[in-house]
Amino acid sequence: MSKQTPSEDEPSTPAAEGGVAAVDRAFAILAAFDVGSNSLPLAEIARRTGLYKSTILRLMSSLERAGFIRRLGDGQYAVGPEPLRLAQVYQTSFRLRDVIYPLLESLSDTSGETSSFYVRENDSRVVLFRVEPKRAVRVSLHEGARFPLNAGASGKVLRAFGALSEPTLGAIREQFWASSFGERDPETASVSVPVFNAAYELTGALTLSGPAERFSQEKVATACGLLLDAAARATVALGGDNRELLKAAERIT
Repeated sequence: MSKQTPSEDEPSTPAAEGGVAAVDRAFAILAAFDVGSNSLPLAEIARRTGLYKSTILRLMSSLERAGFIRRLGDGQYAVGPEPLRLAQVYQTSFRLRDVIYPLLESLSDTSGETSSFYVRENDSRVVLFRVEPKRAVRVSLHEGARFPLNAGASGKVLRAFGALSEPTLGAIREQFWASSFGERDPETASVSVPVFNAAYELTGALTLSGPAERFSQEKVATACGLLLDAAARATVALGGDNRELLKAAERIT
């Protein structure tokens, strides 16, 4: 978000705070807060949003009444309790498949390869969801299939970004993707990236796999870009921070 330095006041009209414009500005104020900025002074909110202080103060009154913002004793502002209630509503209506499966369909259609989502179970990786392309020659996977964790691109991602990260996989943590050629099956190649939740914990690994002969260096780069974009969208849908994934995608392109 570009940062602006607004003046102290701006002309105020009823229309200025009405309708869509006021809603957009209120959302901009809420978006100024993040995990590393639990409370903010008015001046910092103005800097982050590019809004005038007078506008922020008017909107803050409504946000406070609705429970989205609370004012602290030192005059700073923090997020109120209402977002937590809405988060709980979202969680109760949320299904991981609803987020991941459409992305897998898009990945498979665009790449022409098998797309899958792996999760870790002890020392194994399990295919939670998968979509296969229409082409005749493809990697065939079944949901629920279990494979060793120490082979394959998805295994590397699950080990690199898990709670007990392995030091030898530091390069994967830096680039946010992994590839494999013939590690589980000598004729198969795959590329995989992580997906995170709201606590920046690993949720699983998005993967594209196919015959090794089709995975040229150019194809791997294309697959990385597609996967990182999909992982960024999945991470946001799960309430997570996707900025590092977007940076990784920019490095690929």
